[in-house]
Amino acid sequence: MRGLDLAIEPGERVLLLGASGSGKSTLLRALAGVLGDDEGEQSGRLTLGGAPPALGRAGLVLQDPDSQVVLARVGDDVAFGAENLGVPREEIARRVPAALAAVGLDVALDRSTEALSGGQRQRLALAGALAMRPGVLLLDEPTANLDPAGVVEVRDAVARAVAASGATLVVVEHRVAVWAEVVDRIVVLSPRGLLADGPPARVLAAQGAELAARGIWVPGREPAAPERRRPADPAAPALVSARGLAVGREGVTVRAGLDLDVRPGSLLAVTGANGSGKSTLAQTLGGLRAPAGGNLDAFGRGSPHRWRSRELLPRLGSVFQNPEHQFLRRTVREEIELGPRELARGRRGGEPRLAAAQELLVRLRLAPLARANPFTLSGGEQRRLSVATALATAPEVLVLDEPTFGQDANTWAELVALCAELLDEGRAIVAATHDADFVAALADRRLELA
Repeated sequence: MRGLDLAIEPGERVLLLGASGSGKSTLLRALAGVLGDDEGEQSGRLTLGGAPPALGRAGLVLQDPDSQVVLARVGDDVAFGAENLGVPREEIARRVPAALAAVGLDVALDRSTEALSGGQRQRLALAGALAMRPGVLLLDEPTANLDPAGVVEVRDAVARAVAASGATLVVVEHRVAVWAEVVDRIVVLSPRGLLADGPPARVLAAQGAELAARGIWVPGREPAAPERRRPADPAAPALVSARGLAVGREGVTVRAGLDLDVRPGSLLAVTGANGSGKSTLAQTLGGLRAPAGGNLDAFGRGSPHRWRSRELLPRLGSVFQNPEHQFLRRTVREEIELGPRELARGRRGGEPRLAAAQELLVRLRLAPLARANPFTLSGGEQRRLSVATALATAPEVLVLDEPTFGQDANTWAELVALCAELLDEGRAIVAATHDADFVAALADRRLELA
């Protein structure tokens, strides 16, 4: 992004919008004083309260909550920022439980941060920022991995916190409807500066159509979902079956007694509140964790956790909740070609998939980033790359964990269209998701983890 002229007044509540990759997260990191010299050149002038941005002057919640967890216990992690600001011990002891209650993270202070789900870690990161009582609160998609009730809970907690403190709020989000009621200004970024700026009602009324065309989730102008050409056959033999399945992590059983069938041409949506075990189930079905009990069979070969990686590639493809956890190569192109090249080495038809990988780069708008390091992409770009790496080997079953988080409306529609095409081809999909629009567009069946 370049040529940005923007002033945010004390106490303003600003919703920062823009297409995926438009520079929203980069701007937040610059405001917080954590944009490193290795992340690109900076020009022009940027100040926070009349001085250059510096660590500790703003509270920042990053797009990836995992990168913000510092300490091993929940209470210690929430206290960390306030401790570094020199807040007295007695005051920290009051702030920590208050911040956890505000974001709805009802766990013990000595709970291991490693045992938290992705959505719970998102709440943890926000609690740590609120405990600092910052004058400026910078939030990068703070509700992206939360269940629907959690989205409202966290949004309202933020609104109460800034109202009580008078803090300035800048929040990055793709979906306007979540925050439109609690902000007094919308700012829309483009790679060349400002695209729109003003009160929410005025901006959406005057530029709603243009913003929707550019990928902003404008209320009432949501993208149309593609229609499936071939309905799933409920009588088709299951590719993956579970009976009385128990799944767990860190030696603790999270869910038990699960029965499910994954059939060709069908999408099974796994939904439920944060911490209900959706990601753990997805990892187990994808062969990345051993079952904690019960029976799991994939393709008549038993539990896939016993398979070699080359046996998994053409049959089961997984997309993690955190995209960075599955990147292995130095460039986007190398990353998306990794699976097909492994198939070629194993003589399993990898050569045609290399050509298909190039098509995925174009279709998911990653071609201009082909030489970039995957870890330097925006969160939305990383998600599209992680989905592309799984699609590149054309597995018979795709296991997707939050496949649409961080996407603008246009890239969301492209991802949904790709999934619809795979289903029409007879492939199966298991999707752990909070995205009600995704479920409504594609799901044949739904497994709710209460």
